[in-house]
Amino acid sequence: MTEQQSTYDMKKFTEISWPIFNQAIKDYHKTDNVDTPIDNPYPLKSIEYYLYLKCWIDTVQWHFEDIIRDPEIDPAAALVLKRRIDKSNQDRTDLVELIDSYFLDMYKDVVPAADATINTESPAWAVDRYSILSLKIYHMQEEVNRTDVSEEHRAKCQAKLDVLNEQYNDMTTSIGQLLDDIAAGRKYMKVYRQMKMYNDPALNPVLYGSKK
Repeated sequence: MTEQQSTYDMKKFTEISWPIFNQAIKDYHKTDNVDTPIDNPYPLKSIEYYLYLKCWIDTVQWHFEDIIRDPEIDPAAALVLKRRIDKSNQDRTDLVELIDSYFLDMYKDVVPAADATINTESPAWAVDRYSILSLKIYHMQEEVNRTDVSEEHRAKCQAKLDVLNEQYNDMTTSIGQLLDDIAAGRKYMKVYRQMKMYNDPALNPVLYGSKK
């Protein structure tokens, strides 16, 4: 186990990842432009680097999804944006698998107990939901803070924000418990690579059929 990995054993992973997610969100909103190039402040290939990149991808895609729902969007522009969303989804999936590889390496020397169980999702896919939750909280807080809407709108958004904050507490606890269980051998993990067929010209019948 490396010195960096020992550091993460001493401090819950969620205590490290959450501030990084919020930093990425705030950095993006300095320009609030999907074409803003990322300026990742962390050392290349460090886990912090990948966490920042993860939330940056999520943040840009969040705004892609807003833009493409514009009822006045030009169809040609919508198609271009759909391609960007597809690429973003693939980048997100690849990055989640890379983060799972980090966890696999971290716990490679742990011998699972005879009765150890496997979780329905890997640690990195839980971190994926954690990153997206940070975006939900940020944008719902924006709605609560708006001054150009009714009190009723703010109250509804505050109720939703309360639920999101409860979810934050639950996810913080559950991710920590999952990692503790893996470290103790009570659970074990696997990485099932995403076998998406629609991006593969050899597996998508629309793509390989067009070559006939």
